[in-house]
Amino acid sequence: MVRNRASIYPIGDKAITVKFGDEISPEINGRVIAFAQYLSKQVVDGIIESVPTYTDVTIYYNPLILSYEEIKRRIQGWLNQKMTYQIENQRLIYLPVLYGGEYGPDLDYVANYHGIDREEVIRVHTSIDYRVYMLGFAPGFPYLGGLPEILHTPRLEKPRVQIPAGSVGIAGKQTGVYPLSTPGGWQIIGHTPVPLFEKKEESNPILLRAGDLIRFVSIDLIQYEQIEEQIRKGIYQVQIERIERMSGYEN
Repeated sequence: MVRNRASIYPIGDKAITVKFGDEISPEINGRVIAFAQYLSKQVVDGIIESVPTYTDVTIYYNPLILSYEEIKRRIQGWLNQKMTYQIENQRLIYLPVLYGGEYGPDLDYVANYHGIDREEVIRVHTSIDYRVYMLGFAPGFPYLGGLPEILHTPRLEKPRVQIPAGSVGIAGKQTGVYPLSTPGGWQIIGHTPVPLFEKKEESNPILLRAGDLIRFVSIDLIQYEQIEEQIRKGIYQVQIERIERMSGYEN
């Protein structure tokens, strides 16, 4: 149990933000996600959606149905309750990655920048589980926390016009995966054949969600092509482990 401290303030006339802290940390982000999950179970006419970020939850509402004063009063009531519940179904997702070469054109730069070899970059990058703090920038783009300091690398001086979907990159203190082909300035060190965004999956097109853990797994070209073929045939299964974690608030 942790004591719930949060500030509430308006974002224009159709949204309100609940802020749980100022630093990026698993504890604060866990409270964000847990509150967002609690909020999703509340049936309130006028609430459109809620969006969790690193430290905040922003709630969008219809001001013709729900006034700012009313939504703020409800939020204060929720925050003042003693609540204990699970961060439900936290998942550990294994993402296979082919590092270097045409699939990771900036791997050598990252290695040279830190004075280590390519193999050490790969070893370090695959050595920990990364937390999905939030999704943004493009549909399904995961902002991951926990990149070891030895791999902190500046963005490209000149962003690329197009980065292929599935590209795994590093930018500053973060690592991430491009779900769509978009412009970008991250250092690309590898590529996963596993799609993070599939438009044809209308009910659930995004693979990842805030609170997930990601573990990158280094693969070779033969394995990469085998996975690609399995995906084309519709028989590939993403490896996912489910982890139960507890989180809660105490007023």
